[in-house]
Amino acid sequence: MTYTQIVFLALGLAMSLDLLILKSALLRKKAFWASYAIVLPFQLLTNWWLTSREIVTYGANAIWGVRIAAAPIEDLVYGFALILSVLSLWVYHGKNQ
Repeated sequence: MTYTQIVFLALGLAMSLDLLILKSALLRKKAFWASYAIVLPFQLLTNWWLTSREIVTYGANAIWGVRIAAAPIEDLVYGFALILSVLSLWVYHGKNQ
């Protein structure tokens, strides 16, 4: 599997976890999007720092090649999937305690 395929699998799993399994429905809430807007600049800064200094590198055949802040677009999608998953679990466990 390429990194791109793994990223979109992770995105599908995170969205399914949020909407279908845990039913947190964060994707439908303004508060989630506001919190992601706060996280996104730091994600971009971190991705830029790691990739521009070649601490993290990607094979040309493993990614689409579109880059934002020196990092592949896949990194943003993967980070979004991670954030969504963690917050969905947090909300779910907070409701069920």
